[in-house]
Amino acid sequence: MNESIIISDKVREQITAKAVLVGLGIQIRQLGILKIIEKEVKIGQKTVKYTPHEKLTDALIAILSGAKGLVEVNKRVRSDVALQAAFGREGCAEQSVVQDTLDACSESSVKQMQSAVENILRAHSQVARHDYGKKWLLMEVDMTGRPCGRKAEFASKGYFAKQRNRRGRQEGYVVASQYEEIVVKRLYDGTVQLNAAFQPLMQAAQQALNLSAEQRARTIVRVDSGAGSVEDVNWALEQGYQFHGKDYSGRRAEHLAESVTTWFTDPRDADRQMGWVTEPSELYKRPVKRIAVRCRKNNGQWASAVILSTLSARDVLILTSQLPDRESDAQAVLLAYVYFYDQRGGGVEIEIKEDKQGFCMPKRNKKRFAAQQMVCQLEVLAHNLLVWARHWLSPFCPKIAKFGMLRMVRDVLHITGIVTLDEQRNIRKIILNSADPFAKYTQAGLASILALEHVAVCLGEI
Repeated sequence: MNESIIISDKVREQITAKAVLVGLGIQIRQLGILKIIEKEVKIGQKTVKYTPHEKLTDALIAILSGAKGLVEVNKRVRSDVALQAAFGREGCAEQSVVQDTLDACSESSVKQMQSAVENILRAHSQVARHDYGKKWLLMEVDMTGRPCGRKAEFASKGYFAKQRNRRGRQEGYVVASQYEEIVVKRLYDGTVQLNAAFQPLMQAAQQALNLSAEQRARTIVRVDSGAGSVEDVNWALEQGYQFHGKDYSGRRAEHLAESVTTWFTDPRDADRQMGWVTEPSELYKRPVKRIAVRCRKNNGQWASAVILSTLSARDVLILTSQLPDRESDAQAVLLAYVYFYDQRGGGVEIEIKEDKQGFCMPKRNKKRFAAQQMVCQLEVLAHNLLVWARHWLSPFCPKIAKFGMLRMVRDVLHITGIVTLDEQRNIRKIILNSADPFAKYTQAGLASILALEHVAVCLGEI
């Protein structure tokens, strides 16, 4: 598949199974994204043939290629000369050497990598250019389990969905939902949950985006009950954020639900009702609206929860795509608050699910904690790079605008093609396989972003 066809002494054609990723690699290299990592990240390992930065690049390319484990570096990267050339590589390290580099990472290296990823986010992301004057910024925080072997550092029994008695670690996410970009991702011990990680995650996100007091006032933090304790809510309010989430205490929710005088039935679910909490409270640093929500259980009894929000009725109506003149409609306003919370399922939860599917995250684990932290940062970078790539390509091929990570990796990046390289290993032409159903959608977009690099992109028979 990757045999070279020598045309002359100066031109060589290379068949690749990842022609679109080759094109995107050229764009990523020209934007200088990987140079930031090379400049900032130092790993205590001597250079024999390839530098530690080059081996980190090989690992990143493997993740973008859909590798389930870094053992696939040899298959997906080392065998593809065109892909290496696109990212400025003159070769590829053997997979065990890449693994050794990750194992050589220290806590200092991890912090440098986190800083580099933050600098890349500030330089190239959409969230860093968010117009706070025109619209709210919505940031969502959540945790997900990452199972691993019992001998891995900080692997312990914790909550892992549908996996009882499983050991692993926990990952904390802060996602800018409008842009589907990961702002912060951190790795924790397997017993850590959102109630312990919320404040550190938000502090890291605040630093990553350099949020001013005025910007925080225009930022909505949406979370589930894990970050709904009085302490966490008050911390967010003291920082100036708008808060929309669920109360942590189930017992308090049951008590507050008793103060509701009028219940409204959800038109989408006859077994769910909601109403305003009427009992006064002095628990919070700023005024907080409280909406009790109860759902019918299988045994016929009610299970209650309370949604906390600092948003005005007008704002939450607009955020749920309704007319603001419905402020006087009590049921419409209640439904807006509840539906806006429900939208978490299409925000941070979707991004986590997409990463697990598109990048095969659960399969990629390292025994050393620092090594796994470095892998996590490479995954953040891979996720954001594909979000930006989708943004670059979608004006010319709108069909892929709503593709998730799985379809981007499987259907867009993996289009076969022929790549022409000159004697300096510069890529001059990319021919996409016209038989691929997605080739015609991506050709125009890829040709546009590579025009300034003088790389021709066309369709052809492979």
